[in-house]
Amino acid sequence: MSTGTGDGAPPRTGPGPERPVPILMYHALAHRPAPSVRALSVSPGAFAEQMALLGDRGFTPLTTAALAAVWRGHGRLPARPVLITFDDGYEGVHRYGLPVLARHGFAATLFVATGWLRGPYDEGGALDTMLDWDQVRELAYAGVEIGGHSHTHPQLDQLDDRRLGHEAARCRDITAAELGAAPASFAYPYGYSTRRVRRAVRAAGFEQSLAVGNALAHRGQGPYALKRVTVRRSTEIGEFARLVEGRSVARLFAGDRALTKAYAVVRAARRTGLVLGPRTV
Repeated sequence: MSTGTGDGAPPRTGPGPERPVPILMYHALAHRPAPSVRALSVSPGAFAEQMALLGDRGFTPLTTAALAAVWRGHGRLPARPVLITFDDGYEGVHRYGLPVLARHGFAATLFVATGWLRGPYDEGGALDTMLDWDQVRELAYAGVEIGGHSHTHPQLDQLDDRRLGHEAARCRDITAAELGAAPASFAYPYGYSTRRVRRAVRAAGFEQSLAVGNALAHRGQGPYALKRVTVRRSTEIGEFARLVEGRSVARLFAGDRALTKAYAVVRAARRTGLVLGPRTV
């Protein structure tokens, strides 16, 4: 079982640690996802095709913890590094994702919202069928790094300090109790973080965390603000190839970035109680 760097560690060959790395962000894998997650879901067939492309082009998938270890000076990156990450904990990651990852021998990281998973800690609110803890354990035993994604998947930057600390610590404690090791990596729900959120995640014991950003990751972003690129149901294989090759990433996500910047202003105002703006998924 691994929640850290043991599985998916990179070979100690290849270029130095400054190379930008595509970190792929997936959510649900499903033939017929719930409407609320459809846009951010990927069909099992498309996922298999995408993983085959990574294999054909010589990419080496790493866990989040393994990449962070390299960028802290332990080892070197392979020639073509990539990260495969899943947010929330949808059941299709086990049903459809695990066999494909195993077929290729690929490492990956799953970030679980512990209060959404089926089982004794379920708080309700999940958007589709979720994993249970037996399935999470099977993923961990297969070499998938299990990271934290908060407990109830709130917008962390909108919480007061007490609730913020509770969300991070509760997620860590449950995952550690269920898997026998504390998770090392975290992903911010909705991708939202501030300096205060990053401090709280670090204080909870997480060693690195991922945002969204829709850009390639590099060491200069710091261990608590690594950027990812979103893989959607609408992501065709040609676009996927450009993402992992680092081509035209800014152009592909220009609309997303504009919306993110505009909504950041609204979110800042909400934190000070000036407006109540709409919530987004």
